[in-house]
Amino acid sequence: MKRSQAFIILVVLVLVISGFASCKKTEDPIKYKYGTFPDSAISLTNINSEYDDYNANLYQLYGEIYILFSSNRNSQGGQFDLEQGRLAFTFDQTNGAFQYLNAVSSLGYLEKLKEAANTDGDDFGPYSLFSTADGYEYLFTASENPVGNLDFYYFMNLPVFGASLPNVQGPFPATLLNSSSDDAYISFDLNQDSAYFSSDINGDFDIYVKSRPAGATINTWLSGSYSASSPADSINSDGDDKCPVVYKDIMVFASNRAGGLGKYDLYYSVFRKGKWSSPVNFGPKINTSSNEFRPRLWIHSDFTNELLIFSSDRPGGKGRYDLYFAGYTFPEK
Repeated sequence: MKRSQAFIILVVLVLVISGFASCKKTEDPIKYKYGTFPDSAISLTNINSEYDDYNANLYQLYGEIYILFSSNRNSQGGQFDLEQGRLAFTFDQTNGAFQYLNAVSSLGYLEKLKEAANTDGDDFGPYSLFSTADGYEYLFTASENPVGNLDFYYFMNLPVFGASLPNVQGPFPATLLNSSSDDAYISFDLNQDSAYFSSDINGDFDIYVKSRPAGATINTWLSGSYSASSPADSINSDGDDKCPVVYKDIMVFASNRAGGLGKYDLYYSVFRKGKWSSPVNFGPKINTSSNEFRPRLWIHSDFTNELLIFSSDRPGGKGRYDLYFAGYTFPEK
């Protein structure tokens, strides 16, 4: 056999062996397709101040997560106004390690909402939704009225598109719900046909519900004449029950009812067969002997459990009330 022929045969053998080697399946470096939020509370240290920070509302804008929350930092412990911050949650797909970022932010759209919503009095409980009935984005607040009680006000704008900032209309009083007492912390169910909120119209704070007639837009409905709302079934206690937020079939809220771990604890209830289940305490990984207030649920498509954001005056915080987050897995319904 000539050397040239032997060389060609050798090259062919090398190529064949290389081909077999390249067909061998390599180990997939991705071991964690989804992340998991830690189930113990973590402080949003870079957003929190030395004053009171609570009542967070979440937005997903331009591919980022933002919060709008109440704080008295600008008045150094006095009047509450709305502020904003930015969040980011990531995990390593090779080892599952969780990481997060949080910072005070100045997104133009949220600055425009702040400018419209902040008043000369206290402004609490921001809550937003996109209305499928009329195509508007709504922001709700609970702000002091001229006599010092909390009333609901709402703002409307067309959805944010690109770099242009929409015109924000309002404030408009929610006259249908506003009573002579404190009315605060509104939330809508998934179909937007029921509004849940807290009021102390009968003494203690309770959670109430008001149903929206079919076909009525949110703004025309809320602008109607005041009428009494119904207490939410299975939820209220002999204590104060407040700050309800409904996310799909789960309601989360704060209560100082008997049997809790501290002052105000966080609870949840599940909507089953047309009614709310008996409330369940979130337990010691969330609640402490201090106050926990205004929970907010969020589902992140990259994580296996739900995100819970809330405020607490527990020891070790940066200020008096601080914002915290934790993951939570609800039992099978």
